Amino acid sequence: MDLVEVRPQVHMFRFRIGQAYLWRDGADLTLIDAGDITSAAAIEDGVRSLGHDPARIRRIVLTHGHRDHYGAARELADRYGAGILAHALDAPVIRRERPVPEPDLLDWERPLYAHGLTCPEAPPTQVDRELTGGEVLPFGDGARVVHAPGHTPGSIALHLPRHGVLFTGDAVASVERVMLGVSNVDRAEAAATFRRLAALVPRTVCFGHGDPLTEDAAAMMEAAASGG
Repeated sequence: MDLVEVRPQVHMFRFRIGQAYLWRDGADLTLIDAGDITSAAAIEDGVRSLGHDPARIRRIVLTHGHRDHYGAARELADRYGAGILAHALDAPVIRRERPVPEPDLLDWERPLYAHGLTCPEAPPTQVDRELTGGEVLPFGDGARVVHAPGHTPGSIALHLPRHGVLFTGDAVASVERVMLGVSNVDRAEAAATFRRLAALVPRTVCFGHGDPLTEDAAAMMEAAASGG
C-alpha cells in the first residue's frame, strides 16, 4: 500500500486495486471507503504512521457496494466502534442480502472488470446509517452526500464545499486522464452524474481509482464531463 498526502487534512491509501481516503478533523478521523478485505492492517499502520490513533476513526463512509471499496470496513468497525454509512440502494448489497448488480460493459472494459474481481469477496457488512443523498455529515465542516447513481444504483459522492474537496467514488476516474468511471450499471445515468459532479466546481478531486486532482480540478472535470 502507498500512503499519499493529498492535502494536509486528507491522505490517500492506494491499494493493489482501488484506494481509500482518510480525512482528519483535529483528532477525529473519517475513512472514505476501506479497500478490500485484506486492507485493514495496512490502513491501521498508515493511520499510525501519520501520528493518529485508529481508535479515532469515527465513521466509515462507503461510496458504493463493490468489494474493493468496503472489504475491510467490517473489521475496522468491529475493532474501533466506527459507524458504517452507505446509500440505502447499495446497503443490501453491502450486507450481502442482494447480489452485486451486473454492469453494462463495453468490450474494452471487460479485462478491467475481470481484474477487479481478483479482489477477494467482501464479508457481509452492517450498515449503521442508510443515506439517500442531501445529508450533511459531521466532518470536513459539513460533508454533503451527493447521490451519484450510474456506477451502481446507490453510489454516492461526498462534497466538502468549505474545503473545495470532492470524493467521487467510482463515478469518475483518473487513469491517464479524467474520465467517466468504468463498469457502470447504467452508462447514461453515470454520464449525467459526472456532469452534476463537475458542476460543483471542486478545487480538489479524490477518485476511487487514479491520482487525485489538486490543480485546475474544476476545469479538468468540466472538460471531461462535457466530452472535451
